[in-house]
Amino acid sequence: MDVDLIFKALANPTRRQILMWLKDPAAYLPAEECGNFERGVCAGQIERLGNVSQSTMSNHLSVLQQAGLIQAQKHGQWSYFSRNEALIQHYIDHLQHSL
Repeated sequence: MDVDLIFKALANPTRRQILMWLKDPAAYLPAEECGNFERGVCAGQIERLGNVSQSTMSNHLSVLQQAGLIQAQKHGQWSYFSRNEALIQHYIDHLQHSL
């Protein structure tokens, strides 16, 4: 776990919002559009929620992925994203014990 990368990723409000969307995608998106979220949330859906360009959203997702906060699965031409709950919990535990 790279704490500095996680801090950098979480410093941006859009990236924090993406993590919220991925935590409870059914609250923000129709489940049938994303295959009931079994694979995660489609990159295109995240892009629409963020109301930003594809390249900007791609950068945000890349930063979150490099920090380990999200995971991507490719299915054909589509990428699906989900939270890395184990790493997020590890990060929370780290904060509770180190700060």
